[in-house]
Amino acid sequence: MRQRTRIKICGLTRSEDVQAAVAAGADAIGFVFYPSSPRYIAPEVAARLIAAMPPFVTAVGLFVNATEQQVARVLEQAPIALLQFHGDETPAQCTAIAKAVGRPFIRVLRVRQDMHAADLLEYAQDYCDAAGLLLDTFVDSYGGAGKVFDWSVIPKELAPRVVLSGGLRAQNATDAVQRVRPYAVDVSSGVERSKGIKDTDKIRAFIAAVRQADAIPDTTD
Repeated sequence: MRQRTRIKICGLTRSEDVQAAVAAGADAIGFVFYPSSPRYIAPEVAARLIAAMPPFVTAVGLFVNATEQQVARVLEQAPIALLQFHGDETPAQCTAIAKAVGRPFIRVLRVRQDMHAADLLEYAQDYCDAAGLLLDTFVDSYGGAGKVFDWSVIPKELAPRVVLSGGLRAQNATDAVQRVRPYAVDVSSGVERSKGIKDTDKIRAFIAAVRQADAIPDTTD
């Protein structure tokens, strides 16, 4: 049986949504510390939500072009376990910040329409210190836009490091996981009623769709 796909629910702002995600089987909860985002959460609020999370559910902090000092100030209040860099951070900046605050990090690549598999492999090599590479759809602004990119551009050898994002929802999650076989998936708008407000039924349906894909034998092996 193939490895279980990990699931991250991102952009949570309310205790009831965290509880719903954990109860449904989420492996990670994402908190957005980018003030311009409609899903932004203050560090002190995130701290209260994290305190109520059970063991073995990972708290992920999303940052956009934050300085080492800004990241450190967030972590002083909110015990984030994993950093997610979603801006224009260079490999050196990501590594330096992560080392300074003593946390691993994942790096986001916003996939453009003109990108090829070689571009993704080169990007992954540039960020070889990252624990993983989160692939999202390119938009002019920072943060996801709820749009799907061409999954066929993802090379098979990169999939074990990939967190797949971008326009995922219950209706396409099974197909996405079956085709890409990523290490993990990340969803935000696909399980929302409104920005930052999650829908329990959508969370459950999304996780069930991912688990359905996990149960399908991988015929490419």
